[in-house]
Amino acid sequence: MKPANGSAASMNTLLTRWQHSVTQAATDLRRLSDTQARRRPARGTWCVKEIVGHLIDSAANNHRRFVEAQLQDTLTFPGYAQDAWVTGQRYQEAAWPSLVALWASYNDHLVHVVRAIPPAVLQQPRPAHNLDELGWRPVPRSEPATLGYLIEDYVAHLEHHVAQARRLAGQDPSGA
Repeated sequence: MKPANGSAASMNTLLTRWQHSVTQAATDLRRLSDTQARRRPARGTWCVKEIVGHLIDSAANNHRRFVEAQLQDTLTFPGYAQDAWVTGQRYQEAAWPSLVALWASYNDHLVHVVRAIPPAVLQQPRPAHNLDELGWRPVPRSEPATLGYLIEDYVAHLEHHVAQARRLAGQDPSGA
């Protein structure tokens, strides 16, 4: 997968899509009862509450990455133990409306952060990165990556998990 260039026009399109995805998903998720959101589809899988919790964790980790990437010449960041974070925070027991509100608010803030990043910083090729390990859609270590691509990858990951949560909740309009 070739990393996108992070041009101003493509970033504005991405930001609009990101905001729309979060707004619509938050509206849909708020319709679920706590019981629906905590129902585990199968042993060893996340319930909708845990998926939203994972998206909060992803927002927190990527927030740091989006800021630090502006201060360094690489896109090399520590990872995190996703399952352990979800388990350790006991998202299944958290107040459902608060989880949805936190997730939506965090993403609103991330959109604000990304809007403030200069286009040249978004487009700067970074030969040193570990998006082969951290990326949802990995970039080979032998290819340069951009902060713009990291942001696009974050949004694609978010949309993937929102679709997963919708399917679990029976809200998937595609019927998949």
